[in-house]
Amino acid sequence: MVTEYGIKFTANLINNHFGNLVAKVCENLLRRGPLTLQLIVRYTELTPQQVKNSLLILIQHNCVQAFSYEQDGGLEDGPKSNTHYMALFNNILHRMRFSKFLEIISREFDDKCKELLEGLLQHGRLTLKQMVERAKDMAERAKSRKKEGICEDLVQESLVKLLTARYVERCPASEPVLAARDKEETPAKKRGPKSARTAEESQTLEQRVLAAAAPMGAQRFSVITNNESSVSRETSTDDSPGMRVGAKRKYDALELHIEPAAEEEEVVPWRANFEEFIRCLRHKACIENVRERLDDGAATVLRAMLEATRSLENKVKTEKSVPLSLNNIFEEVMKSEEGRGMTLDRVRASLVQLGCSPSARGTDESYKIDLKKIIELAQNDEVESIVLKRYGRDAYRMFRLLSKNGRLVETDKIANTTFVEKKDAPKILYKLWKDEYLHMEKLVVAGARQSQFLLWKVNKPCLWKHVLDEMFHAALNLSQRVAYEREKEKEFLNLPVDKQVMSQEERLNRLKSVRIVLESSLLKLGDAFMLFHDFEESSLLKLDDAIMLSHDL
Repeated sequence: MVTEYGIKFTANLINNHFGNLVAKVCENLLRRGPLTLQLIVRYTELTPQQVKNSLLILIQHNCVQAFSYEQDGGLEDGPKSNTHYMALFNNILHRMRFSKFLEIISREFDDKCKELLEGLLQHGRLTLKQMVERAKDMAERAKSRKKEGICEDLVQESLVKLLTARYVERCPASEPVLAARDKEETPAKKRGPKSARTAEESQTLEQRVLAAAAPMGAQRFSVITNNESSVSRETSTDDSPGMRVGAKRKYDALELHIEPAAEEEEVVPWRANFEEFIRCLRHKACIENVRERLDDGAATVLRAMLEATRSLENKVKTEKSVPLSLNNIFEEVMKSEEGRGMTLDRVRASLVQLGCSPSARGTDESYKIDLKKIIELAQNDEVESIVLKRYGRDAYRMFRLLSKNGRLVETDKIANTTFVEKKDAPKILYKLWKDEYLHMEKLVVAGARQSQFLLWKVNKPCLWKHVLDEMFHAALNLSQRVAYEREKEKEFLNLPVDKQVMSQEERLNRLKSVRIVLESSLLKLGDAFMLFHDFEESSLLKLDDAIMLSHDL
């Protein structure tokens, strides 16, 4: 879900990381959609070389994906394709979450894996050879005397660990080719099930490009070893069903040594797999929300179920967890320290709290969690807290009533149900409507004396987009304030000592306290971004491919 201030905020992120020229190219791609090189030069008014360098930087850091859209070129020339460049809004937004990604790795793996991922996040994408060279440079700076072969083995071992847990993946194809829609819709596809055709047609252009560029499943998380076999999550021998995903594993360094026959693996670029990190953060958000709404027992049961089925989820925004039998759930709960004090009856009661109803599956009852409902409850709590702080308790009660009803309600009925004065209710409702928190409709009743009623409701898809845009606006202001504070610090350090009103120590302490407040606020906003943007399917309509083609020269 890309909003106006979302574009401004992500462009500001790129500006802070790579400068204004790269940010100008990126913002044009975000606003106008996929463009050819010639159109980018025209819209940005930069030189072709500046645009090329900016695109190379953005592609290196996984912020732009190139693709070709095949068109008919004529009888003699045959089909032709022009290279387009598409900005990846989500990947740009992930740049503010790198610290969270590193925290996940530090909890599950050793420092070597964290250093490897830090290099991938810092440089965007690296080959195995570049990872080894980086590790050697870091060892030299640390005055470590590790042998060259040992350093290479350690890097390969860390890479295999991260690949097994799917935190690292092969980079996508540099320029996939998309066929025209009429060519893709063959008679066989048209005769397919209606649900399958609907799912295919609902894909956005970005989803089609990313699907075409993604490596095959067997290649995406695999690396060639000395015996020319693929080491991956699917084929790893020590990835047993009872082993927790992401747990620390031991590998024989000799088995990971790459032979000359597999030298091509050294030039394969790798990058961080943002999808897996967002999946982990989504699970964590669900667990914390359940802990806050219910209790620690329900959170423990939910965590056990998600950890047991994490490898079986086929997409990040899974609506319901994979079904598990009660015995399997209890077995997973017992693996954690806080779960060892829970009885089978307590686990069953927690499942009831979580809204799980047993379903027949063979001879055992199986349970699954409605993750989408947990996310929706968290979204409701977030918006209700905003209404409470901004408009007061009366507005909070009225908004909560409309949010739960999900339908149009008349003004007097709202006032009577929420015990708000009838003279104050229209003013509060009008203010919420004016700020785009409510939807209003007028109902005119004809008769001897024509009367008019105002009906109100919460339109959640539109409201969620509005709230998200407000959050992006707040984050943009905070980010600009941080930059302003840093500029003031530079000016202060350049002043002569006799002109400094306060000592450097006092000034640095003040700057540190201000920065802590700003950064903590940004972190909270970052969590809210994920709740409304990354954890739920976007309700926006797909991009019109005809518009994209009209950009072509």
